[in-house]
Amino acid sequence: MGESLKPSKPLNIGIVGAGKISGAYLSTLERLTSLRLTAVTDLDPGRARAVADQAPGGAEVAVVPSVAALVARDDVDAVLNLTIPAAHADVALAALRAGKHVYGEKPLAADREEADAVLAAAREAGLRVGCAPDTVLGTGTQTARKAVDDGLIGRPVAATAFMTGAGHERWHPDPEFYYRPGGGPLLDMGPYYLSALVHLLGPVVRVTGASSRPRTERTIGSGPRAGHTFPVEVDTHITGVLEHAGGALSTLVMSFDVRAARLPRIEVHGTDASLSVPDPNGFDGAVEIHRGDGWETLPVSAGFPDAGRGAGLADLADALSQGRPHRASAELAAHVLDTMLTLMDAADQGRALPVTSTCERPAPVTGPGR
Repeated sequence: MGESLKPSKPLNIGIVGAGKISGAYLSTLERLTSLRLTAVTDLDPGRARAVADQAPGGAEVAVVPSVAALVARDDVDAVLNLTIPAAHADVALAALRAGKHVYGEKPLAADREEADAVLAAAREAGLRVGCAPDTVLGTGTQTARKAVDDGLIGRPVAATAFMTGAGHERWHPDPEFYYRPGGGPLLDMGPYYLSALVHLLGPVVRVTGASSRPRTERTIGSGPRAGHTFPVEVDTHITGVLEHAGGALSTLVMSFDVRAARLPRIEVHGTDASLSVPDPNGFDGAVEIHRGDGWETLPVSAGFPDAGRGAGLADLADALSQGRPHRASAELAAHVLDTMLTLMDAADQGRALPVTSTCERPAPVTGPGR
């Protein structure tokens, strides 16, 4: 039988941040019986109350006035940090200092220094820190990983990863933050693709890249502010080459400047075959292999079935009960953040740069028959 997400004792969760992403977590909490929502806080008390009222099974959830009040509660074992990226590190540090485990949305922190501070605080307190994305724990990426690990493609030689679009301003009513420092296509969507590449091929040791900013202004295309123009403060097309510790080379393209494309999400190429990997921003999807006679779909063989947002936090709860490392770890998230920032530095400097951080390749998620 494959793995499940059912530790013996539920982990009591307090949510900080009741914005849009909280709905994705609430939609799966009901079937993640390893997690029990007990408290929520937000700068907008009305939003916090709305989240509390959606608690699975009609559970009583406390609405508290601040982060400090939430982390001080005895009925909170771990904090689910769903704040904006600029606040990720501050909330994580407050939780760790109060003796709580933390699981947060990506990125782990705004920069390397903040990420290092979170890792150091967790080590000192003997607490766990996890970080999205947990999509890579689903059947899509994990079935692809099993194919790589089982040698179905031979020795991995190269990979490609593409995330292209025309820009979030076409659909998002308030898109400015995607085009300010800390935004851009790489920091926004890169964590999904880079986390998948590390699962598939291991950590990154060196990067080179180039980037551009074809437009200095963008125009909001929908919502009450449609037609409003705002400045672009970051590069919006990034191309990189990543050298993995095992020798494979990944080509990465992240763009808000592509009107239309016929590109795969991720492909991994080996000495014997090629592998098509589904969208790493989803939990499932078909994995296909080409051994020389056309593409064929591989059966699902690994990953948490029917997973949704929160699978990484449930895995952390399970890991606590079993005394093993959790998979959506802060160490992986810190390495992914460092890789992205190093790629941006390499693009600015026009040269290859080493990635000084590293991480353990997370344990695979065993599937049916494993």
